[in-house]
Amino acid sequence: MSDDFTQASAAIPEGYSLLDWPRGFGRRIGPLYDRRRGPGEAWLGFRVEEHHVNSLGNCHGGMLMSFADMAWGRIISLRMSYSWATVRLNCDFLSAAQLGDFVEGDGELLAEQDRVFTVRGRVWVGERTLMTGTGIFKALSPRPPRPGELAYAAEG
Repeated sequence: MSDDFTQASAAIPEGYSLLDWPRGFGRRIGPLYDRRRGPGEAWLGFRVEEHHVNSLGNCHGGMLMSFADMAWGRIISLRMSYSWATVRLNCDFLSAAQLGDFVEGDGELLAEQDRVFTVRGRVWVGERTLMTGTGIFKALSPRPPRPGELAYAAEG
C-alpha cells in the first residue's frame, strides 16, 4: 500500500488545479489544490478523504490546522517570494468538515516587521466557516517567484 495521496478520488471545483508537491508533508496529507484569484493571491483547497477523518467521520483537527498553516502562510511565498517557518498559529474551530466536503482557505497579510509577518486567515466549506485565526510567520530565505506569484520589493 502506498502512502502517496496525491491522486484525487473525486472531482474538484472549477478553477482549482492540483499542487505538485515533489516530496514531504504536503504530499502525505494531500492532494492539495490551488486556485489563483489574482497576482500574488490564491486559495488553497482539499477534498476531505478517508485519510483526513477522525473516528467520528469529521475532518481531523490536526489536518485542519496543518491546512490552515499552509493556506495562511503561503501569502509570504506568493507575495514576498520567501520560504517561511511558522512561529505561532492560533486557531478557533467553529464547525466541522465532513467526508467528501471541499475545504478552502486563504490568508490576509496584516503586518510585517523585520521579516516577521502577521496573517489573519479563514478556512471554510461553501458558506460555512470552519476555522478562523492568526499566524505569525518568519521569512527564512528569498526564493525566485513561481509562475502566478507576485513578489513585492521588500524593504529593510
